[in-house]
Amino acid sequence: MTHDEILKKLHGIMKSTTRENVDWDSISEASRVDALGFDSLSILDLMYDIQQGFEIEFDPSELVHLKTVGDFVAFLETRTA
Repeated sequence: MTHDEILKKLHGIMKSTTRENVDWDSISEASRVDALGFDSLSILDLMYDIQQGFEIEFDPSELVHLKTVGDFVAFLETRTA
């Protein structure tokens, strides 16, 4: 998958997982995930949805240091290569 394909798919997963009303057109790779309405509980749902959507497996502890949308894209690039 290309960088842009991963970003687009991740946006879709995040949009379907969050319960917050977010202007997804204004989200960039610099956007912080916690600013998108994900808290400690909903981030677990997001992790599961990412695993399902990208058909990959990872330990949730691998995502602890990821803070921005771009961090998630970079992580997914290494897993979908």
